[in-house]
Amino acid sequence: MLTSSQNVPVFLIDPLILELINKNFEQVKNASHGSASECKFFCVPRDFTAFALQYHLWKNEEGWFRIAENMGFQCLKIESKDPRLDGIDSLSGTEIPLHYICTLASHAVHLVVFHERSGNYLWHGHLRLKGHIDRKFVPFRKLQFGRYPGAFDRPELQQITIDGLEVLIPKDPMHFLEEIPHSRFIECRYKEARAFFQQYLDDNTVEAMAFRKSAKELLQLAAKTLKKLGVRFWLSSGTCLGWYRQCGIIPYSKDVDLGIFIQDYKSDIISAFQDAGLPLKHKFGKVEDSLELSFQGKDDVKLDIFFFYEETDHMWNGGTQAKTGKKFKYLFPKFTLCWTEFVDMKVRVPCETIEYIEANYGKTWKVPVRTWDWKRSPHNVQPNGVWPISEWDEVIQLY
Repeated sequence: MLTSSQNVPVFLIDPLILELINKNFEQVKNASHGSASECKFFCVPRDFTAFALQYHLWKNEEGWFRIAENMGFQCLKIESKDPRLDGIDSLSGTEIPLHYICTLASHAVHLVVFHERSGNYLWHGHLRLKGHIDRKFVPFRKLQFGRYPGAFDRPELQQITIDGLEVLIPKDPMHFLEEIPHSRFIECRYKEARAFFQQYLDDNTVEAMAFRKSAKELLQLAAKTLKKLGVRFWLSSGTCLGWYRQCGIIPYSKDVDLGIFIQDYKSDIISAFQDAGLPLKHKFGKVEDSLELSFQGKDDVKLDIFFFYEETDHMWNGGTQAKTGKKFKYLFPKFTLCWTEFVDMKVRVPCETIEYIEANYGKTWKVPVRTWDWKRSPHNVQPNGVWPISEWDEVIQLY
């Protein structure tokens, strides 16, 4: 009643209820509004019901809060700094609502505030309790959202009737449910990036600007191609370093570097990139060992894809020297993947970013290095034997 009378733009994101709806989808589709039926979904025992509130569509924030309290709700509002403004000195520090928790009788409704981000996705913030907040207001530890910031594809919504109530839910509930455990989001470090550029001036030459533009377009094309294939990737090597150190593309890096877990490899990956207008430049290694692909983008910017292999206590990717057949191995501590925003896109990076970067670049990663030898410079490189000459035709393919 409250959200519909006040035009509060909410949709259901409660994992427990969405799972039930997904299982009984045919039955739900045929239910009509207000039809007397037993309460099968909203009456399942739980502490909270979670909804997403689409902040960019919301017009009446203050009035809504007052009416909620008049109806007997007790509401808590969690605010924090708007991270989208952190890159803009004069605006950083502006507070935005991140979460509302409203209780009535013994049940609590968690409104997770979803904000639009420039990569055309939705983001919610961390639910951080400030000093004055009553820790006993609700069992906060049982909340499904807010343990860390999260990022989600913008879902298409559909209206359905459950337990006689009209609600909006994601049109593809299964996709939304699958996103939840992998939704963790980390911001780029704007403050540190500003300090970096005070120490090392930004390169704003025509060449640098042109390279950044081409690299951004190449990354967008690669992301689109891999998304179509259903292949997860993350920013690796110099592209990851540029994101972490300076919130941008390193202008002298000359390429875009991506990582992919070997178990996500698809046999049609090469043809998919070629269909997207990116010819294969070289293919080194084979699927079971040290695979690496390089595609030629426009303006001489190339796309390097490194495939990562998992061992018991570490991960690694391989390298091959074309003229000698020598193999190299780059070792990384194990890592998981998080979302971030980079050049106006939602992309993945290793959550354990600092360990990942230090493995590759050592403790002095903050200092720009313009000359880089991939066989000697990385801190985590080690020789890994030589490919047998009989396999060279398969493992060293230059185009």
